[in-house]
Amino acid sequence: MRDARIPLMVLLVISLTWVSAPIAGVAEQEAQKIAMKDDCDPSDTGWNATGGCQLGKGDVTEAEFTTFLRSPLYNNAPAGAPPTLFLVGHPSWRNEPSHILVETGKKIEVTNEGGRNHTFTPVAAFGGGRVPPLRVGTQMAPECALAPGTTDPYLVGPGGKLKLEAEGDGIMRFQCCLHPWMRATVRVTPEN
Repeated sequence: MRDARIPLMVLLVISLTWVSAPIAGVAEQEAQKIAMKDDCDPSDTGWNATGGCQLGKGDVTEAEFTTFLRSPLYNNAPAGAPPTLFLVGHPSWRNEPSHILVETGKKIEVTNEGGRNHTFTPVAAFGGGRVPPLRVGTQMAPECALAPGTTDPYLVGPGGKLKLEAEGDGIMRFQCCLHPWMRATVRVTPEN
């Protein structure tokens, strides 16, 4: 009876090893994915002045979006001075996930699943964007500045995609230069 169990156990160990081994070339080539999202209301004509809303369904009007830009609870003005309001931004304008882990040299695929234009711009430090009303209380991140007549290489229209490569070692920072509260970090680790 003991002799019959040994081949069965060997077969079991071999099959478990095969099942748990990664399939070469499949998972290693897949890009890490980040979705840029917003929830603009396509029926609201308030969006028309700034490019419209290309989303099929959404419920955030331009007026609601504007009311979420600032909060009186973020006030750094000295006592007795008029309040200085800081940028907060509407929470449905976001990156999902907002943090990922990627090996150096691997791809990152960013998709705009919203109805508005967004950028996924690498920055040294988070800051404001290039749209003055949307950067109240912040200084524009230098990487968001564009020379006149140039096209932003990190601009992604609704439904569009951007592919980047994880570089270096440590944290990479990304933000939307139009909606600067849309931020993401990528922790780049050495290749295994």
